[in-house]
Amino acid sequence: MPKTVLTPQSEDFPRWYQDVIAKAELADNGPVRGTMVIRPYGYAIWERMQADMDRRIKEAGARNAYFPLFIPESYLSREAEHVEGFSPELAVVTHAGGKELEEKVVVRPTSETVIGEYMAKWTQSYRDLPLLLNQWANVVRWELRPRIFLRTSEFLWQEGHTAHATEEDARLYAKRIHEDVYAAFMREMLAMPVVLGRKTARERFAGATNTLALEGMMRDGKALQMGTSHELGQNFARAFDIDYLSEQGRQETCWTTSWGTSTRMVGGLIMGHGDDRGLRVPPRLAPVQALVMVVKEGEGVIEAARQVVADLVARGVRAELDARVDTPFGRRAVDAELKGIPVRVEIGPRDLAEGSATVARRIVGGKSSVPLGAVVDTVTGALEEDQDAMYAAALAHREANTTSVATLEDAAEAARTGWATIPWSTLGPEGEATLAESAVTVRCLTMPDGTVPASEDADGVLAVVGRAY
Repeated sequence: MPKTVLTPQSEDFPRWYQDVIAKAELADNGPVRGTMVIRPYGYAIWERMQADMDRRIKEAGARNAYFPLFIPESYLSREAEHVEGFSPELAVVTHAGGKELEEKVVVRPTSETVIGEYMAKWTQSYRDLPLLLNQWANVVRWELRPRIFLRTSEFLWQEGHTAHATEEDARLYAKRIHEDVYAAFMREMLAMPVVLGRKTARERFAGATNTLALEGMMRDGKALQMGTSHELGQNFARAFDIDYLSEQGRQETCWTTSWGTSTRMVGGLIMGHGDDRGLRVPPRLAPVQALVMVVKEGEGVIEAARQVVADLVARGVRAELDARVDTPFGRRAVDAELKGIPVRVEIGPRDLAEGSATVARRIVGGKSSVPLGAVVDTVTGALEEDQDAMYAAALAHREANTTSVATLEDAAEAARTGWATIPWSTLGPEGEATLAESAVTVRCLTMPDGTVPASEDADGVLAVVGRAY
């Protein structure tokens, strides 16, 4: 079989990343610098992410809504710290309908301000709380150094916004999204062993009192922030008068949260699991779990292949038929490998004469000849095994490239090729600032057992340090 033509990861990881995006037909650059066109296969992966995440969000009690793309500039100015944090990235509309607008309009970078306006309108009594909203939308943050899926001027995401009667209720809900929705999704669907932690004051979301993060290690040892959940305290509630009448008849100020994940997860999937043959898609996520391929024409071959597809679909496998015998088989097999399709079932005249098929596994590699009657069981077993194998391999990679250190100098050295963990009491804000001068950041603060510290000052807090996308 001919080899794929990808730049090796060890030679030039960023170039490998771009090669995979192009040759696996995931996305393309848009006509405006910093924008992207998501191609059907890339969008199919995003749709499956979206569907599973949406299910989990709804199980956590949030309901979907939709808010406008355009936000009056005055809304943002009401929360000074928030707008200051986003100012360099804002896209602002000054003219519309051939006239200059009386008030400039901002293309949403995130929707805290516009949703806050309506939360205030919809929240009158303690009976209206908690108010749990989510929206699937696009947002715009003007990027100076764009990279498809990772940093683009426009991207797709979900953003949740909630209002609560008490600080404790808001904190628990932000934690629930962080752990039960985001972390569970990333581990169970994406097969990514993310580290859960809290951001330092330096890295916290603009306007938040606490930011909970999920960090994944990519194949080159860099970190990617896969999602965040923010406690906003009462900052936005005060700015937008999100108040309620308590059960005791007092006017009280709400506590709010916001949380989001985006198409950046597709970039994390590529860089967290891909190899020199292309993308590797976890079986639970894969739009096509099994591709049944006709090697070449022969009596009864296509019919047999169609029957295998039907049998797989009947067992709940997302299977498709590739009977494009006018395209060389080797090229089709390479395309399937590039796209990371977990399993290929190959059937040709010789296989059919022997009453068998060849099962090729993308995740763990290897091929085996299997009786036609055993193909379905073989494929379903392989899909479960390979989901677990992907998670185990990603976890082993992270552990092998994470070093426990005791000094600032050792942390900087370890971050050249992977991550370092260092006591936060040793590093502190001053050490964090020093590392930042060489583009090394504290990805999050965590406890030795992997739990999230209650505060930066808790005993035993570790800083996870590394370079990041």
